[in-house]
Amino acid sequence: MGLRFIFMLTRNDKTVEDAEQHLATALAAGVHHIGFKDVGLPFERLKDLNKAIKDGGATSYLEVVSLDKESEIASAKAAVEIGVDILLGGTNVDAVLPVLKDTGIQYFPFPGKIEGHPSVLSGTIDEIVESAEQLAARDGVHGLDLLAYRSTENGTGLMAAVCVAVDKPVIIAGSIGSRDRIEIVRKSGAAGFTIGTAALDGDYPADSPELEMQLRAIQRDVAGVNDHISPYGPKSLVQSFAAFTDTWNPRIVGQVNNMHVKLAKFDGAFTWHYHESEDELFFVHKGRLMIKFRDRDEVINEGEFIVVPHGVEHCPVALDGVCEVMLFEPTSTLNTGTAVDERTVSDLEHV
Repeated sequence: MGLRFIFMLTRNDKTVEDAEQHLATALAAGVHHIGFKDVGLPFERLKDLNKAIKDGGATSYLEVVSLDKESEIASAKAAVEIGVDILLGGTNVDAVLPVLKDTGIQYFPFPGKIEGHPSVLSGTIDEIVESAEQLAARDGVHGLDLLAYRSTENGTGLMAAVCVAVDKPVIIAGSIGSRDRIEIVRKSGAAGFTIGTAALDGDYPADSPELEMQLRAIQRDVAGVNDHISPYGPKSLVQSFAAFTDTWNPRIVGQVNNMHVKLAKFDGAFTWHYHESEDELFFVHKGRLMIKFRDRDEVINEGEFIVVPHGVEHCPVALDGVCEVMLFEPTSTLNTGTAVDERTVSDLEHV
């Protein structure tokens, strides 16, 4: 799984008043992880907000702001009643774990000492790492919510140290507002990160300060650092077939794992052959193709395909002139199989 982006509907550690409107924008932009704080909106609106997140197919997160024991217990109970998927933050683990037991809610508390509002992480890296190790060892703690960029220590060094020290996922929170910082988070080994204010205020580097463009820019950058961006665009079969005229000389137009997508023009009859270990798929784009087998002949018309299993001897024959065929077969496939002759093509061109 790649680095996870969690969009927080929050500013200054409070859920924003217009959270529902921003949620609709986030869901439309394809954001899959969305969170809010336990303060800023009335309880019933938080409950409706969570339902809308989950109805939209996203995972919901509630981040606890309160730090005293009784308030945190109340927040954990609220998380249970609201029905969130993941509870982030908080420091009173002993008090919260019994509330969450058997609820199915995942729990990611804060390691280290949290102070102030908005929250700040204090203490040395060694102290925070020690806290992280102790928390991660607890049953019922599924991961950690690390305020790395709200720390008095070096954020980059802190993230790396915590992620190395624990074997549970770490979510990074606070002041992540650029692709460079997202890349740092990924390199640290963290499982994800949160962005709220930077996107809501239009501060993330994007083509526009509008929230939709902010979210799309973040998702694009996350895909980039995760190496999840495809270099491929659509290809036209008509144009690709028009790029060559010779027959019985397959061209490679794409690859899917260890399978080649090939184009070839057939004219007349080919060589009887079989492939020892490769299956082949013949899709007729234009014309008619007959595959002769030792026990029968099969005619494949435009828009139809046939699979020839490995080990089965066959002979392709183009009917009614030149036939344009797309083939899907393993990269190891030789066009003449076991029958090497003057039509064998071992060095394929690309189109």
